[in-house]
Amino acid sequence: MINKVSNFIIKIKEILQLPKVGIKFCNSNYDTVEKYEKTYQYFTQLHRLKLFQNKTVGVALVDLNLYENFDVYYKSINGKNSAAYYSRKAIKREYHFIEIDRNNYVDDIYDINTSTQIRQGQMMTENYLSKINSYKNETNHNSYGVVNKDKKLLAYCNIGFYGEFALVVTLLGHKKYLNDGIMYLMMIEVNKIMFEKYRNRGYSYIMYDTFLGASTGLKKFKEKLGYKPYKVKWLWEN
Repeated sequence: MINKVSNFIIKIKEILQLPKVGIKFCNSNYDTVEKYEKTYQYFTQLHRLKLFQNKTVGVALVDLNLYENFDVYYKSINGKNSAAYYSRKAIKREYHFIEIDRNNYVDDIYDINTSTQIRQGQMMTENYLSKINSYKNETNHNSYGVVNKDKKLLAYCNIGFYGEFALVVTLLGHKKYLNDGIMYLMMIEVNKIMFEKYRNRGYSYIMYDTFLGASTGLKKFKEKLGYKPYKVKWLWEN
């Protein structure tokens, strides 16, 4: 009991010491405003613990403005057993990063989703284990993937764009090929796009959920990619 109380106090102190940022939902239009509103409402509604809002504490962010350019960011995640190291490992094994329309990879996505029923210590939901034959392409979402030399999709992600930040909505890879570095390759290339294409459009952050509740492995994955925990105040400017 004493250990539980001590750990709780430590967690509270860590939360209080997190850097604070304000991030805007902005620049929506007729086609995207409904998606903006749903995401904003979900982020700011009360968390199940009733102590804070859903996505405001320990939010995993890459702050693009901390780096002069992509090359500087890349150097920060380079080194022995680093994200950059594993990305290069994937490239050497002839994996390639591409932008995709998920409707062209329905069978491959189903193979990826069902390649394991447990991820990060949790059972996959039925939503992923059931085959989806048609995907809706959202105006403010892009999908990317990693393919092998035979053009088979082995990992994919869906990224949402909300004016000042991009959100990693979905990120999944085929269990059999995870050790080849395919997830690091994909996320580094997504971040490269953010630096080279979206930062000059006003985008300052890339968000990948939160550190709270994440498994040890997922936390390490995020840390290797340069994500850090923040306290976020979400601002509505539409």
